[in-house]
Amino acid sequence: MNILIINGPNLNLLGKREKSIYGEESFDDFLAGLRQRYASHQIDYFQSNIEGEIIDKIQEAGFSCDGIILNAGAYTHTSIAISDAMRAVSAPVIEVHISNIHAREEYRHKSMIAAAASGSIIGFGLDSYRLALEALIEKNK
Repeated sequence: MNILIINGPNLNLLGKREKSIYGEESFDDFLAGLRQRYASHQIDYFQSNIEGEIIDKIQEAGFSCDGIILNAGAYTHTSIAISDAMRAVSAPVIEVHISNIHAREEYRHKSMIAAAASGSIIGFGLDSYRLALEALIEKNK
């Protein structure tokens, strides 16, 4: 399987920012372990702080990969455009969040992308990505 992980704004700072919420591990370190654990699958990665670049990547990969794992960061709560891109492609998209967005600030409780996602996994730390990957693997058996 060919899976694309897309991270949105500020997720390039994992391991440095708000460690009490996001933990101390960098995404690069986590991704290396994920790739090792699932070596029989191609796991590509893209991160951008720019909404349009995230949309471009969804459109670029969404017809050729087997699935997308998307943590849209703060764009989760604001971006109809990302939601529209998710609906436009044939690859299933799983929404992922490291923290439990429903236990945080009120403005984080509403996801503009959840209805376009195949499913959502939230609140399990970086392990949310692994759970999403396993869901995609099971779905494609």
